[in-house]
Amino acid sequence: MLFVTLRETPAEAEIPSHQLLLRAGYIRRFGSGLYAYMPLMWSVLQKVSGIVLEEMDATGAQECLLPQLQPSQLWQESGRWNTYTKAEGIMFSLTDRGDRELGLGPTHEEIITTIARETIRSYRQLPLNLYQIQTKFRDEIRPRFGLMRGREFIMKDAYSFHTDEASLKETYAAMDRAYRNIMTRCGLEFRPVDADSGAIGGSGSQEFMILAEAGEDEILYTEDGNYAANTEKAVSLPADVEESPFSSYEKLATPNTETIAKVAEIVKCSPTVIVKNVLYEVIYDNGMTVLVLINIRGDRDVNETKLTNELTKLAPQYKAKTIISLTVPDATAQKKWATKSLPLGYIAPDLDDDYISASKNVAKKFLRLVDRTVVDAKNFVTGSNEVGYHVVGANWGENFTLPEILVDIQEAKAGDRAIHDPSQTLISARGIEAGHIFQLGTKYSKAMEASFTNEQGKTEPLWMGCYGIGVSRLAQAAVEQSYDKDGIIWPVAIAPYHVIVIVPNISDAEKMAAGEKLYEEFKQAGVEVLLDDRKERAGAKFKDSELVGIPYRVVTGRSLSEGKVEVVKRATKESQDIPIESVVETIKGWIETES
Repeated sequence: MLFVTLRETPAEAEIPSHQLLLRAGYIRRFGSGLYAYMPLMWSVLQKVSGIVLEEMDATGAQECLLPQLQPSQLWQESGRWNTYTKAEGIMFSLTDRGDRELGLGPTHEEIITTIARETIRSYRQLPLNLYQIQTKFRDEIRPRFGLMRGREFIMKDAYSFHTDEASLKETYAAMDRAYRNIMTRCGLEFRPVDADSGAIGGSGSQEFMILAEAGEDEILYTEDGNYAANTEKAVSLPADVEESPFSSYEKLATPNTETIAKVAEIVKCSPTVIVKNVLYEVIYDNGMTVLVLINIRGDRDVNETKLTNELTKLAPQYKAKTIISLTVPDATAQKKWATKSLPLGYIAPDLDDDYISASKNVAKKFLRLVDRTVVDAKNFVTGSNEVGYHVVGANWGENFTLPEILVDIQEAKAGDRAIHDPSQTLISARGIEAGHIFQLGTKYSKAMEASFTNEQGKTEPLWMGCYGIGVSRLAQAAVEQSYDKDGIIWPVAIAPYHVIVIVPNISDAEKMAAGEKLYEEFKQAGVEVLLDDRKERAGAKFKDSELVGIPYRVVTGRSLSEGKVEVVKRATKESQDIPIESVVETIKGWIETES
């Protein structure tokens, strides 16, 4: 077989799983985010795909294969073309020789909705769930970590269609069970968490996080097991507000206090009694720029994912659909719309709209949002709209007008109290997102006019769900969760081979014959096996077997004179001598137990 390992770690590999997959010869890099799956890796991917296929088929879903090249007009119908090619910029787009715009599929909601629109007519055809396992393409800003964030990757994506929300939720629950089964069968430690739906959209979604220190995502959960969420979605109860030391409204000199910590120190108060005023600039897909002024408690940060969702809801009032960008405006950005220098670090909730210059592409007034953390604030400290000064003892309704738009955009963090049970505190962990399921509702079916006729003969939009698992990401995540200083420790169910038979000295005819005999016996017993008959030192063979991570190593060594072979379990490095006539059945039993 093609078997090449590396002793040195490639410079581009940043995390252990990436380093080990390269060193063990599972993958080879061809460019930024572009990898070849070598024979050992392809074997792992086939194992993962096989488990996915079995669990998907068990739910009644039907496999299909959809085009990777997708016409832009379908994405324009759904309203996502600009989001994916410009705002998020993750879709590879091109123009063909007929001057038609196309995109390389990062996902397939538009294609599948078109199929439904053209083939589903009656409620009698529903519910329906179609899925595929296919290569996807995403133009990542910063491809990294090998298969974790590549520009092409293997994914299973499924799409379901329903007559109503109740039917959608039944399939969503079935897919939740299937995903749990997939992760469990792959031998992974994972946690399902509430998640933000992002550009996919919909009413609710859940991520399946493989727990690992190198995970890009932070999740927050409670020990009672009743709550877990991605930080983008997580909600919490912050610490109680401390009592304000101020009882009357007053303006105080606070030089060089551009941060909340400095303000709290100079006026001698807790950050919990400070109202922080944060300015954002949002640009919508119709070119309209809106300046957003947010009031939030001084010890809390704005969750920009939650903010993006709120601003997307408000897009119609600016005759827009989606957001192109959301930023904290720097000096260059401010020059485009500010009539005068802003009192940065000292902004008050009543910052005057006359700071915004008259322009047809800039909203005339600040969009004012107030976070729930400051709605009940009393005698609070905040900016004065004058550099070097803050006001203390301020109150809504007396000194400032409470904004009408109330939002929950604070970022939950470890140590906060849980909403479902304030006696529980949120705990932080790192995770790798390997799966994501969504309740899409009627978002795509309405936009693309995909409907069916109900029992009463009335036309209604289809209800939809979508469900994705990163097959190649899951495979690498398994390595990130399970390795040691010597190499990979594959879970038995997805290991490229179950057993490696090593002949330490291939010039010893008796030991070579024993190795070849065992190799044939393992194959006949249905055990996936490798025979290391290379002309290499025994130590090099042992090191390679540990690096590659084959679950069981059988060595025809010194104990062969006693009718035994050495068997080493990769996960524990436990070694034992087993009679040669019973070793195949023994290991086969172990595999069946652990698979």
